[in-house]
Amino acid sequence: MNTKKCVDDIFSQLVDIRRDFHRNPELSGKEIRTGAQICKYLDKWGIEYEYGIADTGVVGLIRGKKGDGKTVAIRADMDALPINEDADVPFKSEVPGVMHACGHDAHTTILLGAAKILKDIENELEGNIKLLFQPAEEAIGGADRMVKAGCLENPKVDYAIGLHVMPNIPVGKVELKYGKLNGNSGSVKIKLKGRKGHAAYPDQSIDSIVMAASVIMNLQTLVSRSISPLNSVVLTFGKINGGTKSNIITDEVELVGTLRALDTPSRTIAKDKIREIAENTAIAMGGEAEVIFNDGYVALINDDSVVDIVKEAAMNELGEENIVYKEFPSMGGEDFSYFTEKVPSAFFHLGCMNKKLGMDFPLHSNKFMLDEESLRIGVIVEVETVLRLLK
Repeated sequence: MNTKKCVDDIFSQLVDIRRDFHRNPELSGKEIRTGAQICKYLDKWGIEYEYGIADTGVVGLIRGKKGDGKTVAIRADMDALPINEDADVPFKSEVPGVMHACGHDAHTTILLGAAKILKDIENELEGNIKLLFQPAEEAIGGADRMVKAGCLENPKVDYAIGLHVMPNIPVGKVELKYGKLNGNSGSVKIKLKGRKGHAAYPDQSIDSIVMAASVIMNLQTLVSRSISPLNSVVLTFGKINGGTKSNIITDEVELVGTLRALDTPSRTIAKDKIREIAENTAIAMGGEAEVIFNDGYVALINDDSVVDIVKEAAMNELGEENIVYKEFPSMGGEDFSYFTEKVPSAFFHLGCMNKKLGMDFPLHSNKFMLDEESLRIGVIVEVETVLRLLK
């Protein structure tokens, strides 16, 4: 099969599909129209599916006609962001305050393109392909909910792949990363309690604002003295709330921040140390500290053998000169990690930047726009990777 020609044959249709999704973005957990459009295409192409996985998700299934074999899953997230688009294009978002500023419209379109091509050759396939159209990547972690709903079972998935467009990589190139790709994420809230009093008589109070300052400064040693210099952890406090009036020593301050690490053991060490430092600092100043953690996405760690397969497929179709390698992992969260936890998987990045066309604004920008040639590359790499994994 000539995959490039197959993609060429449907490319104009893919552009139309992507622009339709872009005009009609939907926020996390509200992907009703998006899911309906996906089902419409799967119906048209004769692909069986189940709708309503994790509320608005869609799971399609292509069964190879040459017999049982491995099952490979391809995932695409499909939610948009609460951003008002500022772009001069005819397919600009028609939903006020909502925009596909992270390229999920492209991810969904690429998976539909791969589905169409793989369905057309189902008589030549041994094994199955699962199509995971996932909701709520930007918010509540739709991947975790899909996994818990059984999307990796019946038939049991052997491998999974996924991609994300990247506006810092030129269109036509694919970026790969072995091992750790994205850190885990989570929030930390510290409630500090002192004793209220008049600002003129500080000796009769326990100042929770001074306590908060001490806690923040003491926690700056977390990374430099409690975590190996060969690993990475990020602790950032982005919000402080406390106090009512300039001449009142407040009795309570709340700190809210984010904690990120490249693996679960490092996160556990960091959480234990944060609790210890906060509580002991508060006690030393005569107060109390309550530390609350809310774990977010787990770390995304690629399986090297599956990355090798993606590399082989991309090099064969695009040429070695169009493969780049990510040197360091990102501390940003990506919930494809819930698939990598369960089955050997690979997540890769798809270049979508075109500086000449002004398409180099960052993800989550209200001016973000991608070169639609990336759709072509994405479909080619997904199809070729799946064919190799099924062997």
